[in-house]
Amino acid sequence: MSLSRKRRKELHRLQQQASKLWASQQVLVGDAADVAREASRQLGNYGREQVAPQVQQNYEKYAAPYVDKGVAYSRHIVNDKVVPATGAVVGSALAAWDAANHKRAEIASSRGFSSPVLVAPKKSGIGAGGVIAIILGVAAAVGVAYAAWQTLRADDELWVADDPLRAPDA
Repeated sequence: MSLSRKRRKELHRLQQQASKLWASQQVLVGDAADVAREASRQLGNYGREQVAPQVQQNYEKYAAPYVDKGVAYSRHIVNDKVVPATGAVVGSALAAWDAANHKRAEIASSRGFSSPVLVAPKKSGIGAGGVIAIILGVAAAVGVAYAAWQTLRADDELWVADDPLRAPDA
């Protein structure tokens, strides 16, 4: 396709204008990234210096007495009601089990049978609690590693490319 000299000059001028516009937009985006970064830093400072102390003060003034009262009441219920009741139930169950084993041994010996001695098989490997602990430990380690990566990565790459892109050739 053959273009006249006039059209080529017009297209060349248009391409130069587009390149200037692109460069100015890259500068504008860079400035906007700087402003956003500074705003984020100021917001963090405001949160640490103004909001967090106020929240802590209001928590200590309004919520802490009720939380402390609830914790003390829960501790009282568990220590004075649940633990003794559970101990009594478990003790009764173990006493009944021992009495049943004793009676079974008496009946077996009166019939001429010797009481079989059962040896519990030795456990090998880790149990369900160990597996759960390992899974929780790995999940915690992954969470800490991800949080560290998010904190330490360079945010500059999120805003502006290192080398500005050229406008497409016409």
